[in-house]
Amino acid sequence: MDEETSNIAGKPPRPLDGIRIVECATWHAAPGGSAILADLGADVIKIETAAGDPERQNKNLGAVRFDLEGSKPGWSFLFEMSNRNKRGICLNIKSDKGQEIVHELVKEADVFVTNLRQTTKPRYGMDYETLSKINPRLIHANMSGFGPQGPMGNAGGFDPLGQAISGMMFLADDKEPVYLQAMILDQMASIAFSHSIMAALIARDRQGIGQEIHVSLYSAALMLMHVNTLATAMMKKNPVSRWNRSRNPPLRNNFLCRDGKWLVGTNHPEQKYWSTFCRVTNMEHLENNPRFADSESRLKHSAELTGMFDEVFLTKDRGEWMTLFIEAGLLFAPIQTLADVIKDPQALANNYIIDFEHPQFGPVQIPGYPASFSKNAAGTHRAAPELGEHTDQVMKEIGLSVSQIDALRKAGVVK
Repeated sequence: MDEETSNIAGKPPRPLDGIRIVECATWHAAPGGSAILADLGADVIKIETAAGDPERQNKNLGAVRFDLEGSKPGWSFLFEMSNRNKRGICLNIKSDKGQEIVHELVKEADVFVTNLRQTTKPRYGMDYETLSKINPRLIHANMSGFGPQGPMGNAGGFDPLGQAISGMMFLADDKEPVYLQAMILDQMASIAFSHSIMAALIARDRQGIGQEIHVSLYSAALMLMHVNTLATAMMKKNPVSRWNRSRNPPLRNNFLCRDGKWLVGTNHPEQKYWSTFCRVTNMEHLENNPRFADSESRLKHSAELTGMFDEVFLTKDRGEWMTLFIEAGLLFAPIQTLADVIKDPQALANNYIIDFEHPQFGPVQIPGYPASFSKNAAGTHRAAPELGEHTDQVMKEIGLSVSQIDALRKAGVVK
């Protein structure tokens, strides 16, 4: 195992210390999944061609910029996000020798991660049939756009295409489809991918089996939208409509406060909390008004009530309202921007946002791991690798000498 990713003196071990992953994948959905596993301690060896993962050169998604002034060539936020914690090698996988090296790496690996197309994997000797003969205990993890079967089984896919085919673009109930920015589905697919790989590792350890697994943007989208998909299948329509303030009662609504900031309340048992809400907002006169006596009548007059409470909320700043609601046990939260989140005391207290020393940019704030462990560590511990940064190191680990590595470099097999 890589010394840098093994347990560091004085720090708790990571849950996946000792797990090795070999990755031959680009963009985010698949590499993002192995990055999550690397957060948990897996040693991920990322294979790139001489041109590198295209994310290295991808500086924007439409008008959304993903580069920083002064950053080195071959760096972007996208590549950093997808490849944190990994070791990177540069290898010509089209060459026979390059494929031999992949097979040598797979001998000692627990997982092989790829998003190569169905027809490409056998050509490079990276299909499950080939690799499982080399290592029968291997988990061969595949990411695709639309799944391995069906008329689109060999088609390429990106986040917007997965949102399109899954129905996600019509969740807002608009006449025109709306794309959710940015890479929301890619990240969901990464989460589903890491989850599935860990399940396969547990099955291997308990049942003694290696296996091939497939996750796609399409499948991840349907998992994310489970309630919408299930409701549509059972009710023959999607009962979830676009958010409309005038069609929601005050205890399930969002309001603008005096300081120009928003908050939202939701999921209150209304009969229990209606009187408390009226008292806290100084609207006691509404509590026993027969027009608003129960949840059905309040829903019927929701537009009128929303207008009344719009005026009330403009009398105090959001912080004042939040203090009152928390003290009263009401379920409200501030509606924050991402700029608010990175300095939010609640996020900082739980290490949802953490400080990280980046080799290019120095101290930066980054998302932490979403779960905390009482006896393990998790989260980013190393920046994404430069192109070929760990090639020599990994080649030595599979038994190659310095002269052999030099010969491979001269032959264009490694860089």
